[in-house]
Amino acid sequence: MNHRYRLGPQRVSAFARPMIAPLAAATFVFALAACTDSHLKPEPHDSLSRADISQHASAATAPLPPLSSTIPLEISVPQSNPNLQDLQDDFDLFSWQSFIAVNWPGGSDGNPKPGSTFGANVPTVWENWKESRDIFLPGGATPPPWGQDPPPPDVCKGMGNGVLNLTQVGKTPNVLDESGEPFETGPLIDQNGQYVRFAIMANQDMFNTIVSDGLYSKAGQKKFGKAANFAQPAGSKNTGAIMIKSSWKVMGGKDQASRFHTIRALVYTNPDEHEGVQASCKLQTVGLVGLHIAHKTADEPQWVWSTFEHVDNVPVKGEPIDKPQYNFYNKDCSGDCEVNEPPARPWNPNNPHTPPSQIMREVALTASTKSLNARFQALLQQTFPGTVWANYELISTQWPTNAKNPTDPTGNPAPSFLANATLETYIQGKVPLASSSCMACHNNATMTNRQPSDFTYLLQRAQ
Repeated sequence: MNHRYRLGPQRVSAFARPMIAPLAAATFVFALAACTDSHLKPEPHDSLSRADISQHASAATAPLPPLSSTIPLEISVPQSNPNLQDLQDDFDLFSWQSFIAVNWPGGSDGNPKPGSTFGANVPTVWENWKESRDIFLPGGATPPPWGQDPPPPDVCKGMGNGVLNLTQVGKTPNVLDESGEPFETGPLIDQNGQYVRFAIMANQDMFNTIVSDGLYSKAGQKKFGKAANFAQPAGSKNTGAIMIKSSWKVMGGKDQASRFHTIRALVYTNPDEHEGVQASCKLQTVGLVGLHIAHKTADEPQWVWSTFEHVDNVPVKGEPIDKPQYNFYNKDCSGDCEVNEPPARPWNPNNPHTPPSQIMREVALTASTKSLNARFQALLQQTFPGTVWANYELISTQWPTNAKNPTDPTGNPAPSFLANATLETYIQGKVPLASSSCMACHNNATMTNRQPSDFTYLLQRAQ
């Protein structure tokens, strides 16, 4: 029998913290403060006794579930009295199951392709979901129905079809936006001198709620007049709202494309988001380097935040730098080799070459997460020899330890901080008010009507 997790009062109190004040993000300064408002508390493994670790060891080595195209609806907790590390492992397992399911070969309807099996390097389920720029249209126009996409930007017309339209990091508006790296700290440049590209996708459940509630336009949000809520109706068998944020590098130089999940994408530079930059578009082969999966489940109203990266992205501070090459670090760097600093302005994605970023991971993966990664990677290699998906790893999963905490709307997240080296590059770490925390950041998200937007900044894109 699976037991819904419950943490006893003594464990909850160890994570008690002041309530984070709601914020209507009107300026970049306030948005930045909101999105780094992570109060310090112990990481999950910090509170474990030796007895806890001993009890946990058997749970961490349980057989892995079969690879499945079914996105899990909720976290499975087989233990009757789980400790915090047990629960972290259960959420990490949920993350890997979600990663497998959303990366299953997908059809144009955003569902698994009938008769397909996991492992092939083909367009995935989530790549057929709605990209945010296909939802929030100029003038607040109603988005096309699910399965239909608006035409590409004029500069991209006639170039062929890409799986995704990817925009560029650079000068962005004073609100969080998926076209720029979070908090406007600057673009990420790979070792070939090319800008990393980003996209945000929404699944059908999330898209349907946006459309039915009229949240795709400023006028619709004003008429709606209350906080957004992506929770599914009681008793629903739907998957629930899912957002996926992805980061991609243009293949070139010494990149081994066979080690990446690759697609052909229309790589578009939007002049409306990059002051002084000309519109441009190229049909290019890009490789997946980072993936956030945010899933609003029935028992996690603050969403479950899972983040994955390509294994060759960056070395970890304090660990051996032992790979032949990294996507975002040059171990033979000479000259200006300052680590984790954004590139100097001006930012122009149309430049043929920009000095590469020099990035390291600030917070190492836990031993338990490393172990789970190794087991899934081995299973994937054994089942599908040579599959690119064995070249990705879970960084961690952030989840609410007390989802109904009356004084903390973030639900006391564990771990306290979570950063993807390609998506929160320059705000990694464990410094309160300065380091990335998915739930602390998104707790402050609002719509254009200043009403809370249920842990997503997407609704600020409404026109």
